[in-house]
Amino acid sequence: MSRLNDLIRQVARSDEVLAADLQREVAALADRRSFGLNFERHVPEAVELPGRPVRRGDKVRILPPRGEKHSGADGRLWRVTSTSGGDADVEVVPLDDESDDLRTTVACEDVVVVAEFRDPIYPGLVSTGTVERGGDKPFHTVVNAENYLVLQALLFTNRGKVDAIYIDPPYNTGARDWKYNNDYVDTKDIWRHSRWLSFMEKRLHLAKSLLKADGVLIVTIDHNEQHRLNMLIEEVFPSHEVTTVVIQHNPRGIQGDNFSWTHEYALFVTPNGRKVVAEVALEEPDLSNFRNWGGQSLRTDARNCFYPVFVDPDKEAIIGFGDVMPDGDHPSSANEEQADGSNAVWPIDGDGVERKWRYARQTVDAIQGRLSVKPGRGGVLGIQIAKTTGPIKTVWTGGRFDASVYGSQVLTALIPGRKFDYPKSLYAVLDCLSAVVQDKPNALILDFFGGSGTTLHATALMNAADGGERRCIVVTNNEVSVDEQRALRKGGGRPGDPDWEALGICDHITVPRITAALTGKTPNGDPVNGVYKIAGEPSLADGLLENVEFFTLTYEAPLQVASHRAFERIAPLLWLRAGARGGRIDDVSDGWDVAETYGVLADLDSAGPFVEAVAGAPGLQLAFIVTDEDRLFEAVVRELPDHVEPVRLYESYLRTFELSTGGSTR
Repeated sequence: MSRLNDLIRQVARSDEVLAADLQREVAALADRRSFGLNFERHVPEAVELPGRPVRRGDKVRILPPRGEKHSGADGRLWRVTSTSGGDADVEVVPLDDESDDLRTTVACEDVVVVAEFRDPIYPGLVSTGTVERGGDKPFHTVVNAENYLVLQALLFTNRGKVDAIYIDPPYNTGARDWKYNNDYVDTKDIWRHSRWLSFMEKRLHLAKSLLKADGVLIVTIDHNEQHRLNMLIEEVFPSHEVTTVVIQHNPRGIQGDNFSWTHEYALFVTPNGRKVVAEVALEEPDLSNFRNWGGQSLRTDARNCFYPVFVDPDKEAIIGFGDVMPDGDHPSSANEEQADGSNAVWPIDGDGVERKWRYARQTVDAIQGRLSVKPGRGGVLGIQIAKTTGPIKTVWTGGRFDASVYGSQVLTALIPGRKFDYPKSLYAVLDCLSAVVQDKPNALILDFFGGSGTTLHATALMNAADGGERRCIVVTNNEVSVDEQRALRKGGGRPGDPDWEALGICDHITVPRITAALTGKTPNGDPVNGVYKIAGEPSLADGLLENVEFFTLTYEAPLQVASHRAFERIAPLLWLRAGARGGRIDDVSDGWDVAETYGVLADLDSAGPFVEAVAGAPGLQLAFIVTDEDRLFEAVVRELPDHVEPVRLYESYLRTFELSTGGSTR
């Protein structure tokens, strides 16, 4: 139906009366709808690619004069018929009417390349920086690009390998919080819900191909689209169960016409008949030692947490709690014997340092039944808090889910002075992920609506808590906020300009936030304030011992790829496919190379030493072989060890992107 409306607009350019008649008939047909989730599949969706070099045959939009606003609604598409290269003028013709008399010449800087999602793209990656604090751990990955295009790229690198996908898509509130075809969608758009469903459906189909057989999809959403999203997921994932969890993320509420909204939803999409959601600790899931240790664990950090626990030494049982000790007073020892024969146990470590209990005096009585006595170093008694587990409940309440405190305030601590609307609570995301991958220390997690990077931060924090080596791939575009766009446009700015791109989500928020989380330093070099609400309450200033690399997606010419002239851009994709661990092979000018987890053979005359090197690398999993000849490829494969997966370049790469696109999403 949306395509019919596009065609009617084209007719209107030459015959407004006929267009009006056609529009009336279309409206009549639209009233006769079948029951169920019906929406128009708005194809093709398109996205502008500022900064992408203009090539002959490209689809482009002509940009408005600097200082003026451009809307996708009036953005006619053109095809480039000739170009002199570089920044020279280009000749273009309208895509919907390629008559010779409509050809025109425009400045190269006044056109922007457009990718329609039914057209194949041939992606590459360019590194824009790294943080390396994790030793030989695998690398997390952040990709700056339109997420649909990155999902296509991931079909080559990670098809069927993802353990969990967590996404927080646009909520479609009508407040211009997302774009379709380069135009913001708001309450005035009669296709608002239809566009959103079409937008989501295409991405969910690709996401489904990336999940493992027991992989779990988690989608957070609010009331604006929750019911439609639930039905859409049931269509895309017919063999999965959809469970809705209510999360109180804003206890203060957001005022609606009749109600104040305090909650949102997390939809857990799990394979039918498989237990993939773990039983979790119902309170403080990461704690076992009742005494704090590490950063922010001193008595002076929380005076209400310094009090005695009374223990019957014969029964090794806790019989009560004393009052908070006044400032300036000090126990004589960690275990003070009392007149009745009991011991007063204080949170003092083996070195005599006064620390604190995890619970304040006013709340500790409620968990007495979960506390037990354990022997400590040098005869000092310790107190242990028992882990209690059970199925995850479908309503989550508590301060840890407050997006203002553990979303906005955490983000402000990491990147002071930078604004991002509605970041998730770090612990809400952490708990969602823990529910499905806490027993998978090497899990691969994907978030293709990456926003400020909370999912990667939560993954790194989970690793810090249990020593895991989970890896996260985050995808976000570099969209500039509406207010900042307005100010930039007044100054003559456009997407693609350095000043414009510097304020985009990825460059201005996501990359600095993740960098600050891992290094423990703000962009200005100051220590990050605060502590994490996990075991030991480590300081944010200590950072997290992880590795991450930041990339921008590129769009390669297939002939250059096939002729081995784009290897430098393809190389990161090969590394990602091999697990993003260890060194990367960026140059095969010597004919071949081998890294810790994969190898590349570019010159078949070097097959002998290549095969020998592969056999001598026990951790190697993949061998990429560059050849157009079936016979030669098979000859090399026969010589490889059985555990090494052979991949033919560039046939496998090219076919992935030629087969993953098309007019239909089904």
